[in-house]
Amino acid sequence: MPPAEPIGPIAAIVTAYHPDERLAQVVESALASCALVIVADNTPAESASAAEKLDHPNIRVLRSGRNLGLAAALNLGLREVPAEAGAVLFLDQDSVLPPELVPGLARHLRDPGIGVVGPAPVDAEKGGQYETLSVLHGDLSDRYSVITSGMLVRRSCFETVRGFREDFFVDCVDIDFCLRLRRAGVRIVRDKKSVLPHSIGDGRDHRLLFIPVRVLHYAAWRHYWVARNGMVLTREHGRALPGFALINALFMARWLAATAVFEPERRTHVRAILRGLRDGLTGRTDLSYLPRGADYRAVHA
Repeated sequence: MPPAEPIGPIAAIVTAYHPDERLAQVVESALASCALVIVADNTPAESASAAEKLDHPNIRVLRSGRNLGLAAALNLGLREVPAEAGAVLFLDQDSVLPPELVPGLARHLRDPGIGVVGPAPVDAEKGGQYETLSVLHGDLSDRYSVITSGMLVRRSCFETVRGFREDFFVDCVDIDFCLRLRRAGVRIVRDKKSVLPHSIGDGRDHRLLFIPVRVLHYAAWRHYWVARNGMVLTREHGRALPGFALINALFMARWLAATAVFEPERRTHVRAILRGLRDGLTGRTDLSYLPRGADYRAVHA
């Protein structure tokens, strides 16, 4: 990699929703390499939050008092990023950063063609990589997207793509953001040597005959949004990015099959997936598949 100027100070945005005491550990780990940590907390006003206990001159806590969804929380945090920040790091409320991770990611942004770099997420409980085919990729590889937690974004990327897609509410907001950047000519890369322990939900181990299968057991409303938003992305980007469309189709097929076979409440959950696929194809949104108390605002960034 050719020598280049440092990217400047890094601001971190940590999204939270009913966070537990781990939030303080996440914020402390981010302060080790970030000039400012912004906590965008979606916890409703009537509930206490661990974010209220954070007290540091380089921490800024934003409490909307409503569950606006992940994308809206990310955008809320972005509006508070200072002008001198050269890059923005995004984190979930349970992703404690290894000390070397952010400096390692930041080095890649010295390449002016790279706009987004993410680490390799590993199961915080079991330690294995979430991506089963990661062995097919090099240590640094161009990707269609990287997950939100641990994603480091060059500040100028937000002039190309103005924030996250709030009509997606929770799921696929990172994929949508990265696909729009990629189509604008920005490189999205993953550094496999940078590892971030991460939890992505209620994962349980099952067996199909003699084959081990790891299945995420989500609430029905989450199944709906995964399916709906994934179908929207295929409809919007499939022609320009056929490789993404194929990968997404295989993911959806596995998701549907695993839910149909292993989900105890399969009738309700499969119905949610099928309805999500239908609504994603037709451009509709079924607001009955929002969690209780959600404040949904369909803003398309």
